[in-house]
Amino acid sequence: MKTKVAKKLSGLSRRDFIKKSAVVGAAALTSQTSRIFAAGSDTVRVGLIGCGGRGTYDTTNCLSSAQGVQLVAIGDLFKDRMVGSLANLKKRLGEKVKVADDKCFVGWDAYKNVIACDDVDLVILTEPPHFRPIHLKAAIEAGKHVFMEKPVAVDPVGVRSVIASSELADKKKLTILAGTQMRRISHLVQGVKSIRDGALGDILGGQCVRIGDGMLTWGSKERQPAWSDMEWQLRRWLFLTWLSGDFIVEMHVHNLDVMNWAMDAHPVQCMGMGGRQVRTAPEYGDVYDHFAVEYEYPNGVRVEYMGAQIDGCSDRNDQRLVGTKGSAYMDFGRTVIKGREEVEYAWDNVEPCLRQHADQIAAIRQGQALNEGRRVAESTLTCIMGRISAYTGRALSWDWAMKASKLDLSPPKYEFGDLPAPAVAIPGKTQLV
Repeated sequence: MKTKVAKKLSGLSRRDFIKKSAVVGAAALTSQTSRIFAAGSDTVRVGLIGCGGRGTYDTTNCLSSAQGVQLVAIGDLFKDRMVGSLANLKKRLGEKVKVADDKCFVGWDAYKNVIACDDVDLVILTEPPHFRPIHLKAAIEAGKHVFMEKPVAVDPVGVRSVIASSELADKKKLTILAGTQMRRISHLVQGVKSIRDGALGDILGGQCVRIGDGMLTWGSKERQPAWSDMEWQLRRWLFLTWLSGDFIVEMHVHNLDVMNWAMDAHPVQCMGMGGRQVRTAPEYGDVYDHFAVEYEYPNGVRVEYMGAQIDGCSDRNDQRLVGTKGSAYMDFGRTVIKGREEVEYAWDNVEPCLRQHADQIAAIRQGQALNEGRRVAESTLTCIMGRISAYTGRALSWDWAMKASKLDLSPPKYEFGDLPAPAVAIPGKTQLV
């Protein structure tokens, strides 16, 4: 027997999902959240740190998610990024952007200057992931609420820093929201609840697959003569492990976060493999273009992850779990639970990237606890473990990665100048740190 819970949207890709949700999501969200904010008249003032495409996108969503939200400060490492983002935001959002000239900051201290603005209540952290632990620590210590994009670190040292900052946020009654919006997609929420309620019985195993776009056209491919090594790497950050964590961390954290969510646990150990066959030119830094990792969760449950960014391959983006009573399939369009009967949940057309900001604004105004820091740090470490295992060819445990690893990918110094290109990891030769 099959029960249709909502209109079927099978086969919806992430790009289709975002495109469709952008059209209908704002209207649907407004109708659902207007009651929450009707009683709240206090203006929430936002500072943006990191003015690339993601920062502009997140700020647009934040300011659009509720009434009485304004952008009052902005900062980036590069002036062209800051100027371009500000112009874009003013065009899109009009009077919601109230950034004075003396609240526009550029350079290595831009994040400090944004955080130091007395009228900033909430900061959006969207510089490359390497900087997330540093920026989060500064923001929480200054008493600011934080929205931070995923992933939240690129190495175990950074993960531990994020967890410490999250604990401090609890003490200060500050909110931390992370950009793992899949946790707010309606059919995934319903599906995970069903799994947690025992629809599958005891979980026996699962799969997590994300294969797609090779990202070959991303960013500035030609180095300008005036750019130092540091600037070149920062402008190509997606392809530098020290800045992005590699794609298993930077992008596929979404999918592995869903697995941790559904399992209500993080892995206890993993073993991975990977390499690079297509993105081998110098402009693609030191990242891989394919990974395969076996994650072992508590009670011996094994989840097989496979990920690649290679053009011309069959696209796929889904998660599956099998239990003693049935199975679950989850993608961007639907969740299907097969047990005694088949139940299908579909996306409700409310854009989760708007919903997450609305949730945070409501929590700030109502003084509610909302802190996703530790959870997203653990999902980030799940991905980092897989990368480390693939880079080194060594199996490793959660406890070692969380408590013992000294891996810190920070550069020798933060300044524009010489910075040798990092070597590509070689399994069997690259050492565990």
